[in-house]
Amino acid sequence: MYAKQFVLEGQQETVSSMASLVAYDDSESEAETEPVGSFNAASQTKDTSDVLKPFGQDFASEAAGVTEGAVLPTEHGSCEDPAGHRLPLVRLWRSDPGSCPSQRLQWPRTEPDVTFPTDKPPRPSLWTSHIPAGHVPLGAARFRQVKLSWGTYHSPEPSFCAQTKSETPGKNVNSLQRKRCEDCIVPYTPKRLRQSQALSMETGKSKDGEAQGPSAGRAPAPLCVTPRVSEFIQPYLDSQYKETTIPRKVLFHLRSHRGPVNSIQWCPVFAKSHMLLSASMDKTFKVWNAVDSGRCLQTYSLHSEAVRAARWSPCGQRILSGGFDFTLHLTDLETGTQLFSGQSDFRITTLKFHPKDHSLFVCGGFHPEVKAWDIRTGKVVRSYKATIQQTLDILFLQEGSEFLSSTDASSRDSADRTIIAWDFRSSAKISNQIFHERYTCPSLTLHPREPVFLAQTNGNYLALFSAVWPYRMSRRRRYEGHKVEGYSVGCECSPDGDLLVTGSADGRVLLYSFRTASRARTLQGHAQACVGTTFHPVLPSVLATCSWEGDIKIWH
Repeated sequence: MYAKQFVLEGQQETVSSMASLVAYDDSESEAETEPVGSFNAASQTKDTSDVLKPFGQDFASEAAGVTEGAVLPTEHGSCEDPAGHRLPLVRLWRSDPGSCPSQRLQWPRTEPDVTFPTDKPPRPSLWTSHIPAGHVPLGAARFRQVKLSWGTYHSPEPSFCAQTKSETPGKNVNSLQRKRCEDCIVPYTPKRLRQSQALSMETGKSKDGEAQGPSAGRAPAPLCVTPRVSEFIQPYLDSQYKETTIPRKVLFHLRSHRGPVNSIQWCPVFAKSHMLLSASMDKTFKVWNAVDSGRCLQTYSLHSEAVRAARWSPCGQRILSGGFDFTLHLTDLETGTQLFSGQSDFRITTLKFHPKDHSLFVCGGFHPEVKAWDIRTGKVVRSYKATIQQTLDILFLQEGSEFLSSTDASSRDSADRTIIAWDFRSSAKISNQIFHERYTCPSLTLHPREPVFLAQTNGNYLALFSAVWPYRMSRRRRYEGHKVEGYSVGCECSPDGDLLVTGSADGRVLLYSFRTASRARTLQGHAQACVGTTFHPVLPSVLATCSWEGDIKIWH
């Protein structure tokens, strides 16, 4: 008997030394394992099968005190279970903690043991409600083949990586859990395989994005517009436009956009001119009733990036929009459908309809070329090539036979390609020696009654040019006092041509007399840069302004 006990103690020391090595290795890379099960009231045990149980079931049974898989220590430190099989090292240490000399190297349990009354049915634990039933922790998967050869085996506790992933976002995780999650072993993946996987994931996401979402061509709801004309506009339709009066007060303050507003435009049809179009960096463009109620009539989310330009069609029933997502959309307001969708080669910054042929439009952006599109065919019909980097604005002259493009090309001493005149039909350059000063021109506007146009410059002044060849600049008249400072600050003439309005980088709105170039009034408009201003085409005292802050103001 004493000889048998001596042999068992020798085997125990050998097993303990092996357990210390396993415990030291597991403490840094994997989560510790525990037996699942507990003692029942009758001190009887129920053996488990040799097949691995799903992870969630054993962990839930441990929390609920289910008497399954428990192993009782026998006399004289026996290392065998009732079935006669040799126990795993970790289970051996759990059954008799004093037999494992490496107990201090084991990670302590950070979660308290949860027990429930035996009279209530077991409830699922926090981890089992988030981790699938077939989940096996990393430590268990690593030693799975070895432990199966030792006999009866239960699923170990979940690793801290799995627990951290299964937790809902916003829950606090202590530093010990975070460290053990970082220490988990991740298999090495070759660089080429990682690149191919990332490429396949991006293509899959792009396909999903095209199939669903507002930017995937989802038709917006039809615009709810009353057929009657606004009662404020009706008296002015049958009479000639009167003299423009300077606005003094704010009628409406529109704040629905969540990003900077790039441009605004009144509907060109006089009977529908109570509607205002706005394009914003928040990937949307909106239609407002800016005369009667100041209410947003419809929001269009057709683009996946910022909408840099949006224009009414001359008929007032469609809106053409272009953005930084390389797409062009023509939307019908009555039905809410897209009549035209085009894919450009560059980010769109400006676009204009042809003044005579309304099925043609010209667009430019971050590209050396300006392109003309035909809505009927959905194709590019003409290209206008120049050695530039970006087109800032486009302006049609001579009833559409010519147009001007404002670019960002400037050299150290001059800017001989800042404004270029093009022949629309032949795509030939008419002149590029128009503006000779070293400033770029972010916006252009045409005078309604005289053959001249104005250019907003980054030199903090408005320059006046002739609208016929050779497009000479006026040296006598210059409109100064506002600030541009790199913003795309817009300018416009009043319908009668007597006033000129422009925004400013400091948020002000300045009105000049066109004849004398003197300042008529300054409005403290916005908290940030005012980038868009436009007079109402019918009402003589209504002005709309927009800012980089994302708000729109209607003045009267």
